[in-house]
Amino acid sequence: MIQRYSRPAMVAIWAPETRFAIWFEIEAHATDALAKLGVVPQSAADALWRWWATKPAIDVAAIDAIEAVTKHDVIAFLTWVAEQVGEEARFMHQGMTSSDVLDTCLSVQLARASDILLADMDALLAAIRTRAMEHKYTPSMGRSHGIHAEPVTFGFKLAQAYAEFARCRARLVAARAEIATCAISGAVGTFANIDPAVEAHVAAKMGLAVEPISTQVIPRDRHAMFFATLGVIASSIERLAVEIRHLQRTEVLEAEEYFSPGQKGSSAMPHKRNPVLTENLTGLARLVRSAVTPAMENVALWHERDISHSSVERGIGPDATITLDFALARLTQVVEKLVVYPERMLKNLNRMGGLIHSQGVLLALTQAGVSREDAYAIVQRNAMRVWDADGALQLRDLLEADPDVSARLTPAQLEGLFRLDHHFAHVDTIFGRVFGDAAGGSGVA
Repeated sequence: MIQRYSRPAMVAIWAPETRFAIWFEIEAHATDALAKLGVVPQSAADALWRWWATKPAIDVAAIDAIEAVTKHDVIAFLTWVAEQVGEEARFMHQGMTSSDVLDTCLSVQLARASDILLADMDALLAAIRTRAMEHKYTPSMGRSHGIHAEPVTFGFKLAQAYAEFARCRARLVAARAEIATCAISGAVGTFANIDPAVEAHVAAKMGLAVEPISTQVIPRDRHAMFFATLGVIASSIERLAVEIRHLQRTEVLEAEEYFSPGQKGSSAMPHKRNPVLTENLTGLARLVRSAVTPAMENVALWHERDISHSSVERGIGPDATITLDFALARLTQVVEKLVVYPERMLKNLNRMGGLIHSQGVLLALTQAGVSREDAYAIVQRNAMRVWDADGALQLRDLLEADPDVSARLTPAQLEGLFRLDHHFAHVDTIFGRVFGDAAGGSGVA
């Protein structure tokens, strides 16, 4: 975790004080349940909560000092709590194993992190929707292989991003549900020394579901799915970031990141306005995705448990969620402040002499009785002349002069084939699918 790419609310989830507070709540709720079952005295649970009600400061340094001797973090924590609470603390952790605390705590942390990420995604989706509606009918160049293809609208591009992030949000909701489980089942998950009712009680108090079957740990396929979902979200962030980076290239310049007063683009070249935020997002996406493979490799633990997953999760848990939180917030700001140049979009649309309308002519010729192969050859031979002339010639002029075309299509028919609004006839339908029927409208703005 790097402070430069961190936001306070997400960082706080992974702070040692937060982790120890969650550990205490798990232990105290478990002691409550054990007291109700008559396994430990009620006075033990009361003593824990009475101390906790004083809002004690958690002495991380003291716990770390104990761990330096015990070489065991949970024992160090229990020892420190016992020093604060007194003799009644001996009834904590009855029938439990360390992973009951560690894994349940990680579930709580990842669930809380998910809630922040879901709020981030809601903000991003709102920003994308606003800009998509703003540019619903702004003509823009659609490209395949980086080459001019057919016209789209800039709002259409953003609607694609909205639909993608909506899918990502749904995946994160599912991943949150999958990761938010509680295991208080003892040394190998058999409840040999603790009643399953304790697990159910702790799960309810901590806002988790009961893990149906655990070993000494919660199965790591859950965690693999969670981090894989974060990786997909990161890839979607990069996809939109790369699109914006391309659109800001000098040769394209259809949109660009907001360049604030006083901002500098280069230490050497005063004219530079670089897409630094979206380039940064590409890098952050790589960092989030780097957590996916280790999470997958954590699934195959030895027998009922080893600790090869532990060091991995201590790193990827904070790093992936903190980085993704920052990236989502940054992308939201980029979208909200994105500077769009409709005039430049139109200029680029017209740059290649009408080549972008070639498919319409091809289809019209086939409908007029020309074989598809011949129609393709007729349009292509004229299109290649325009291509080689770098826009100095107009495809429509060449087609009107081509006897194979004029024999089949009138000038008025050709004119109709070169209209932009032909390409936007179903924008309302697409927007209705993405945003709901209320997003529909009529006509081209």
